[in-house]
Amino acid sequence: MAYLEALEKSLYSLVTETSTNLPKDVRRAIKAAKEAENAGTRAAMSLDTITTNIVMAEDNVSPICQDTGLPTFKVYTPVGVNQIEIKKAIQTAIAAATGDAKLRPNSVDSLTGKNSGTNIGAGLPVVKFEQWENDYITVKLILKGGGCENKNIQYSLPAELEGLGRAGRDLDGIRKCILHSVWQAQGQGCSAGFIGVGIGGDRSSGYDLAKEQLFRHVDDVNPIEDLAKLEQYIVEKSNTFGVGTMGFGGEATLLGCKIGVMDRLPASFFVSVAYNCWAYRRMAIDIDPATGEITNWHYQEGEKITFRDEEKQDNSDNKVVELVAPITEEKIRSLKVGDVVKISGRMYTGRDAIHHHLIGEGVEAPVDLNGQIIYHCGPVMAKDEAGNWVVKAAGPTTSIREEPYQGDIMKKFGIRAVMGKGGMGPKTLKALEEHGGVYLNAIGGAAQYYADCIKSVDGVDLMEFGIPEAMWHLTVQDFTAVVTMDSHGNSLHADVEKSSLDKLAMHAERVF
Repeated sequence: MAYLEALEKSLYSLVTETSTNLPKDVRRAIKAAKEAENAGTRAAMSLDTITTNIVMAEDNVSPICQDTGLPTFKVYTPVGVNQIEIKKAIQTAIAAATGDAKLRPNSVDSLTGKNSGTNIGAGLPVVKFEQWENDYITVKLILKGGGCENKNIQYSLPAELEGLGRAGRDLDGIRKCILHSVWQAQGQGCSAGFIGVGIGGDRSSGYDLAKEQLFRHVDDVNPIEDLAKLEQYIVEKSNTFGVGTMGFGGEATLLGCKIGVMDRLPASFFVSVAYNCWAYRRMAIDIDPATGEITNWHYQEGEKITFRDEEKQDNSDNKVVELVAPITEEKIRSLKVGDVVKISGRMYTGRDAIHHHLIGEGVEAPVDLNGQIIYHCGPVMAKDEAGNWVVKAAGPTTSIREEPYQGDIMKKFGIRAVMGKGGMGPKTLKALEEHGGVYLNAIGGAAQYYADCIKSVDGVDLMEFGIPEAMWHLTVQDFTAVVTMDSHGNSLHADVEKSSLDKLAMHAERVF
């Protein structure tokens, strides 16, 4: 019994540390990106917010990003260790961490849409075992959110790639696929990001290999010379695309690339890419199989950048507009792409389930949304000692998922502003112009920064959809975002996508 209790405690510590405290190598990569960025830009402002958020998450022992992802464990055990006990201990630790708001409840029944509330469900969390000859247990954990998971991509060679042309079954074709994978993510995966690449295998093993690469150290060197050169090349060239942090444009688009290779069938040639956001949450521990206690933490090499007491960017050149809902059409039409807004007063959360619900025929909104702001966010929530809801983490989710609904919902209910990350498409842009609306881009992953701007939770509707998908009524103060789509037909996201495609095309000629 003492062994199992210690094992559960060790695993709980692993989950908490992974969710709330970025590893040293990731911090150093973000520091380098911040130093390379041009002062006074939207990207520089975003990186300021990101580093502030990292400090707050560590101090508060709260999630760095509200989307704590789908927990994926890789467990290495000596011969004779009971893997069934370990899996049960992992489930216990995951449920406890969810109850303590270190994780957001993310396990949703794919048929009914019901959220288990514990992160335990059919196939979740993901646990993969491998035996080895070492005399200790190693447990690796990665928390990879849905926004970056949705930007994973798999290529079957040969292929025709936008901007790059034909990618053949050779190292140069692999190069083109990886460059394309970075470009297609734009800001929707919370750039600047990291990628793991799997060459070969079948469709499932290729993705497994790609995700396995994300457990490597950011600053390691691939033992295969051609792949070491390719990893360095991909980072260097990706940072010429101008996608930048959050897709706002800028110098930092990719912070790391790791590539693995395995054999394949003669008929198949897959290149699989696992895209990870800047909030690169992965950690590993060694455990004594006799006691269940932690004997070693991984990713501890090198300097730890704290980001404390850093000089902040001067953003005085950016136009800052105060917004308080309900907002008039006249006020909205005065906004232009690039304006910085600070929101105070009321806003409402609403994401996938809410949008699907509201678009239904004859469905009325639970509150009057005329002139209001909808925030694409699935917060981490907890109750205080008095039984009141408290926001523990509240960054934006990727907005493009709402593209089929958003414009129609804005017109139907009179919504004046929607806020999320990564931008939206032409249907929403047209509706913004016709109706008089704007899209506001918050800083993806900055869940502690934005939670601090939320002063109270004043109500909640549609809790049957689960905590992340419910409509939360929030009172906020100085909630900062950038206008990236306005009511005059302008979209920063479309502009960056077009300009970065031109830069991508510059790398079409054979290199390898």
